Amino acid sequence: MPMELRKRKAPESAPAPAKKAAKETKPKAEPKPKAAKAEKKEKPAEKEKPAEKKDTKKEKAPAKKQVSSAAPSPFPEVGSTISLATFGGEVETNDAEKTTLKDLVEASKAGVVLFTYPKASTPGCTKQACLFRDEYTPLTASGLAIYGLSNDSPKANTTFKTNQKLPYPLLCDPAQTLIDAIGLRKAAGGGATRGVFVVNKAGKVLVAEAGSPDGTVATVQKIVADL
Repeated sequence: MPMELRKRKAPESAPAPAKKAAKETKPKAEPKPKAAKAEKKEKPAEKEKPAEKKDTKKEKAPAKKQVSSAAPSPFPEVGSTISLATFGGEVETNDAEKTTLKDLVEASKAGVVLFTYPKASTPGCTKQACLFRDEYTPLTASGLAIYGLSNDSPKANTTFKTNQKLPYPLLCDPAQTLIDAIGLRKAAGGGATRGVFVVNKAGKVLVAEAGSPDGTVATVQKIVADL
């Protein structure tokens, strides 16, 4: 009998290799937050300059003479009567004897003439003092007593009186109390301004004014003529 040809079974195909299991994808790590940008570096602070050392050793300025800044008193009103007991304070003669205007008036026969001058032994003051010297006899014939008045020292006024052979006393008023009271203190710097003041025995003001060397003498001559 013919042999039956049997069909061979096709070999079973090998199973397809299993697909590699997909790699487990690791979850992506969350991106690390980027470090905050470093703050801008601050500029280094400028170094403070060392403070200059103050020189604690200050040179002491030479002490200035204190001068009263108060305004000079106004002239006493001509024709008014002043209180001699309290007027002008105390002054001294060139012989360093203490006195007051009240004492001088009481010692006079008709009153007192005070002529003021800025500084002893200076040209203008010498002229003024010598004019009163030359007119001394006629001016005192009426009973008025004559005195020069300044803020000079007794020594300076004694030298002035001696050198010019003045027949009347010179009054020294360094505190300028009497000079101020009669209205003849300088507005700036202190001291006496040139002028003349006349008061009678009753304390009545006959003259109170500034003037020149010749003018002060002429004013007193007029007063004497009226007396």
